Amino acid sequence: MTDATTPETKTPWGGRFEHAPGEFQRRFGASLPVDSRLYAEDIAGSIAHARMLAQQGIISADDGEAIESGLIGILGDIEAGRFTFETADEDVHMAVEAELTRRIGEAGKRLHTARSRNDQVATDTRLHAKRRALEAIEDVDHLRRTLIRLAEAHADTVMPGYTHLQKAQPVLFAHHMLAYFWMLTRDAARLRAAYAAADALPLGSAALAGTTFPIDRTAVARELDFAAVIPNSLDAVSDRDFLVDITYACALGMVHLSRLAEEPIIWSSDEFGFVTLADDWSTGSSIMPQKKNPDFAELVRGKTGRAVGDLVSLLVTLKGLPLAYNKDMQEDKEPAFDAIDTFEDCLTAMAGMLSTMWVEAQRMRQGSLGGFMAATDLADHLAGRGVPFREAHEIVGKLVLACEREGRTLQQLTAAELAEASPAFGPDAPQWVDIDSVVARRDTPGGTAPGRVAEQLMLAREAFAADEAWLESRCD
Repeated sequence: MTDATTPETKTPWGGRFEHAPGEFQRRFGASLPVDSRLYAEDIAGSIAHARMLAQQGIISADDGEAIESGLIGILGDIEAGRFTFETADEDVHMAVEAELTRRIGEAGKRLHTARSRNDQVATDTRLHAKRRALEAIEDVDHLRRTLIRLAEAHADTVMPGYTHLQKAQPVLFAHHMLAYFWMLTRDAARLRAAYAAADALPLGSAALAGTTFPIDRTAVARELDFAAVIPNSLDAVSDRDFLVDITYACALGMVHLSRLAEEPIIWSSDEFGFVTLADDWSTGSSIMPQKKNPDFAELVRGKTGRAVGDLVSLLVTLKGLPLAYNKDMQEDKEPAFDAIDTFEDCLTAMAGMLSTMWVEAQRMRQGSLGGFMAATDLADHLAGRGVPFREAHEIVGKLVLACEREGRTLQQLTAAELAEASPAFGPDAPQWVDIDSVVARRDTPGGTAPGRVAEQLMLAREAFAADEAWLESRCD
């Protein structure tokens, strides 16, 4: 019997096979182009595993020390750019192990004792997901901080509030910005949940059923800073819920960023003129010299589709897989990594864009005078004086129609004209259409009155501080 496996085509399962995969098969089956970014997690997991093997007497102390020293050297070379992953390597695990064996000899071959690539890749991916969740939360917090500062700087700026993109009622610009702050606060909570979902150790489950060696999984979990050990070996190697969780958090976060990006896109147009974007967060036209385009905001809006697609791709990959590990799971990392990368880049873009954006406060206030946005207050005034609200609604609606025909605003109506429309209007009725009064009158919890927005800002600062404290506790 001839061993057709050559050094260039050697596989970790070569003993069973007479023929090695061809070039296409190797390229088609390889995950190295994607999972090579897991090198730090792979080496950390291997060091913890080697230490445990030595402590349990499964390998010698000398072999354990040689393995650890060799892995540290490989890590240093990778980070210094002195190590090149070989295209012949199927994945990051085999690339690191092959290099380790080349450097330290027989001891390197003992590293894989009591583990499989199934539990190894699950461990690497969980470590990576934990780290990326913390990085994403940090980026979310940067944007949340930007929104708080915008709200603080424009606490008195009045702007039109919209429903159906039609002027509805005036609100404070700070109130508008804080709405996105709370969206992002929920995004941070989802990322924390994804972190918690990833925070359990699969290593020691081997291929699917555990191992015959007397390993200490708790020691490895402690070494790698996992909160727990996964209790079922089948679940440990086949679970990718934590990747779905972080991809979902990023996809929904991108939906929120897309909504936020829509604001400067619209507001920076001549028709609105509510904001002016900084030059370095805008682009021009190759043909129209006057153009200043909100391209970065549009890219955030456009990239949302790929993040949502990443989530769908991952869910479909996992659908219907039997226990335990299946090669389909090799396709889990690319969409998850892409969703996280995209979300983090877009968070950075939005923070940069909003922190340098000029708010045209006077233009916003002027816009608040149009659209008859005090109409509800006039109806409320009548209702407060005993007129049934539906009847009050009709009376004010006729006033709005008359003003539209005459090209007037509600603020231009006199007390006499209001009394002519309905004797129920009191002498103070004109005060009910004053824009500042309209805003101040929304003085219920969560409303847009200045005092309520000040309360909300305080709550936002407290929530932000609590989240920052949690992040610091995990990054220590």
